[in-house]
Amino acid sequence: MLLGKLARPARSLSERLSPRGCRRFWGWLNAVFNKVDYERIQAVGPDRAASEWLLRCGALVRYQGYEKWQQDYSGLPTGPLGKYKIEAINATESCIMYRGFDYLDGLEHVTEIKLQKCIYIQDECLQRLSETKNLQKSLLQLKIISCGNVTDKGIIALHKLTNLEYLYLSDLPGIRQKETTARILQQALPNLELELDLD
Repeated sequence: MLLGKLARPARSLSERLSPRGCRRFWGWLNAVFNKVDYERIQAVGPDRAASEWLLRCGALVRYQGYEKWQQDYSGLPTGPLGKYKIEAINATESCIMYRGFDYLDGLEHVTEIKLQKCIYIQDECLQRLSETKNLQKSLLQLKIISCGNVTDKGIIALHKLTNLEYLYLSDLPGIRQKETTARILQQALPNLELELDLD
């Protein structure tokens, strides 16, 4: 009887540490990292708040006038409010997800975004990205690589990024009609250089 009681908590612990339990835990934690803090945006400005969000989720940022990528959350630069403007985002293997995309609204200087191996990036994220007014004006280059939840619908939604000059798409198994999708995008954005590396 006593052995049975002792064995039960051990089994519960092993269930909590199972791959399924770990996935749930990390999914929950990543959702927490992506929760938008609107008071923080007001207090420190959109670029600083977005930098904190992106670095917390494992992405990198580069500021206008700087060559070095910022990757260390605790090493975020300090200075007068609004001094550091995000110019580029490298979200390779980060946990950014749709619920955090409100952080992008106030960014006025982002010219380049790379989304690579982002497991939470899906069509709704790309649609939200393309509907962000400031990005419609500033974004020039976008790379989407190995994001398995992206389909033709998400890529076509990018047509609202009217100043986009370069789009690179690679290893996107959700894209089933690459010729049709490319044609629709090229018609909507005639100045776009579209590079495809899709099978």
